[in-house]
Amino acid sequence: MFGRMLPIWAVVLVEFVFAYSLECLAGSPLSFKMAISMFDPKKVHPMIFETVIISCTVLIMCPAMSFIAAFLYYPYYNGFNIFTLIANWIDLICHNFPFAFFSQIFFIQPAVRFLFRKIFAKVIASRNS
Repeated sequence: MFGRMLPIWAVVLVEFVFAYSLECLAGSPLSFKMAISMFDPKKVHPMIFETVIISCTVLIMCPAMSFIAAFLYYPYYNGFNIFTLIANWIDLICHNFPFAFFSQIFFIQPAVRFLFRKIFAKVIASRNS
């Protein structure tokens, strides 16, 4: 990171701070605005609207976090070149985006829905009756 060797806990902590801050400040608000501009939440099924929000979040967060990673893990010992940074950034996007998108849609979203259904079963039952 920045051309230095750091302990793994420091790397994870730095990445977590960047990801959480970016998600709270830009990812969530912008993805919701993008989803609202595409669909009316009153007219479309809630699961479809939630899937659009998740897709927009991946669309925002993947390039942003890939840029941060390209900057943090740039091979500074070779000197700095903006074209190398851009090439590394595009490479990271191409590798990360498919995994992020499909894992969010097919694994994480269903798992979160299942957990929330189990945790809040009483609240959901009282609301439906």
